[in-house]
Order: sequence, then structure tokens, then C-alpha cells
Amino acid sequence: MATAVIRRPSIEPFTPLLKKPLPAGRPREWYITHNRRLKAMRLAIALLDAGVYIPSKATNATIRTTAHRIGIHPPSDTTCRLVRTFIRQNH
Repeated sequence: MATAVIRRPSIEPFTPLLKKPLPAGRPREWYITHNRRLKAMRLAIALLDAGVYIPSKATNATIRTTAHRIGIHPPSDTTCRLVRTFIRQNH
């Protein structure tokens, strides 16, 4: 009689990446754009995980609700447009 062997996954537990300071000496607009893109990417990933794959389904209200759910400040209209752009590029 054969016995089943249950193996534990060899995947190490999740450890977040260490944050590095942003490069100094760039114009203020660069930092604003950089942080907006990071926020939009986090929101796009959360929406994709929630099953929102079509940009038209990602309304401003949906994006802001998702932001509240994952603990991010409500995004601006510009950031919401960027989230839809990221979803469109992924699809």
C-alpha cells in the first residue's frame, strides 16, 4: 500500500523589501510623480486581486473604496486615471 507524503512548501515567509531613500537633487515634480505612480501601482494590484480587470469597472468610487480598504489616503482624480491606465496595460 502506498503512503502519501505531505511536503511543506520550501518558500520562505514574506519579508518586505528594505526602503532606500530617494535620490537627492531631483526637481520636486519628479518626487510627486514617483510617489503618485507607486500609489497607483499599489491600487491597481489591489483591484486586480479583487477581480477588477477592466478599466471601465474601476470607477473613481471603486478605486477610493479600495484605497480605504487597504489603508491608503484617498487618491486624486489624476491618480485614479493612472490606476485605470495601469489596469489597461495589464489587460
